[in-house]
Amino acid sequence: MIFAKHWKAGTAVLALATVVAGIGCRKVQVDPFPQSGAIAGWQKTSDTRVYAAKDLWQYIDGDADRYVGAGVISVATSEYRYRDEVEAVVDVYKMSEAAGAHKIFAGDQSKDGKSVALSDEAIAYEQSVIFRKGSYLVRIVAYESTPDTGQALLGLARGVASNL
Repeated sequence: MIFAKHWKAGTAVLALATVVAGIGCRKVQVDPFPQSGAIAGWQKTSDTRVYAAKDLWQYIDGDADRYVGAGVISVATSEYRYRDEVEAVVDVYKMSEAAGAHKIFAGDQSKDGKSVALSDEAIAYEQSVIFRKGSYLVRIVAYESTPDTGQALLGLARGVASNL
């Protein structure tokens, strides 16, 4: 009888420890994509698609090896529309280390971009914003150019950065 009481108590403690350990080990999924209306003027127009490193070639055929070499884990991508004037795509690359995100960021710069205060590193162009925050590299590209495109993209970039 004493053994049965201790066995039940031991089983209960083990079950509780398993639940607590499971909660502590669970990875938190980051959703960097602002929902429609969260950023003034922007509407999310597509579901988020995710590509693992091994499938990256399906999304960025021809340049996937550079990202894989820099330690990409996955890329998540979604499309947005700004005031029925500008369509844009947001790509969020999760790298294994911040150094890999910096490597891609540094390799993608050109002279016509300007540095902006957004995160760890950020450059804005007429129709795009590229930034790095920790081990994330984010590229936002607009398909149209209007007088408001640059500022609108920065607003969307701030929204994404705040979710990372």
